[in-house]
Amino acid sequence: MTKIAVMGAGSWGTTFAKVLADNPENQVTLWARREDVVEEINEDHRNGDYLPGIHLPAHLKASSDVAAVLEGTEQVYLSIPSQTLRSNLESWGPLLPPKAILVSLMKGVEKDTGLRMSEVIAEVTGFAKEQIAVVSGPNLSLEIAAEQPTASVASSINQETSQAVAKSATNEYFTTFTNSDVIGTEFGGILKNLIAVAIGIVNGVGYGENTKASIMTRGLAELTRFSVAYGAEPNTMVGLAGLGDLIATSESPLSRNHKAGEMLGKGYTLKEVQKRMSQTAEGLASVAPILQLAKAKGVSMPIVEQVQLVLQGKLAPKDIAPHLTNGTLGPVGE
Repeated sequence: MTKIAVMGAGSWGTTFAKVLADNPENQVTLWARREDVVEEINEDHRNGDYLPGIHLPAHLKASSDVAAVLEGTEQVYLSIPSQTLRSNLESWGPLLPPKAILVSLMKGVEKDTGLRMSEVIAEVTGFAKEQIAVVSGPNLSLEIAAEQPTASVASSINQETSQAVAKSATNEYFTTFTNSDVIGTEFGGILKNLIAVAIGIVNGVGYGENTKASIMTRGLAELTRFSVAYGAEPNTMVGLAGLGDLIATSESPLSRNHKAGEMLGKGYTLKEVQKRMSQTAEGLASVAPILQLAKAKGVSMPIVEQVQLVLQGKLAPKDIAPHLTNGTLGPVGE
């Protein structure tokens, strides 16, 4: 049995804990901050606030005791809001087993530093990069928790690490593949959130499928340019962690980023959207640091720039669609 900890009992953390627990070779404990969530998971095998109607495996245990959850674990999956990762890791650091694999399930960049989550993990914990992996793909929590078949990617610079994660995170309805392109896998998961916000905006305005397809296609070119500039493999962006994730997140009402964009498109301000959202939409927090990183590499990201203007109240949501490109008439892929 592989002893596994999942840190964070929101919708994705709970869902991934279920994915892991549904592999009979794993022993999984889920850390939850709130005692009422711990009690509901352990006694009723549910997490009604985040996964309504989903029955969790009886052998999936939860605890609010960080030390107890982490003790003796071989793999630690991190599923908390990206902007709280650093502070949590600083608190948890001494409790992390030194030989454990640390896995990021998060899709964001740190506001102040622009670091990807795997970079924050390495910097704060001091763990070798070979011990760190990321998981990303077309993964809408409620569909996976309902055991609808899907796939994902585990990425690490160390093949043994990615294979160990993929083995643990595979069951009858969830398949995890591997690659070594950590940069591309992470940026694919981060950047598709921004494009999903843009598509949510035009959906909220009332534009149709042509407009959304145009933004999605141009958005894929945009996120590919950015990722390759930072060392990603182009092929990663047309795989599960890029195009696959982009399609799922952009089209589904289950996507928090799509929902946030839709509210913006209907005229809500950023503050109103944040107040109404029960869970974090990582795309909203990632816009500014991603644009800073793009500027550093001289990468043009017109769609993301327009999303920022909408967030700032400087561009009417209805005006985002006519400006899908940077104004040039160059090749489609540029």
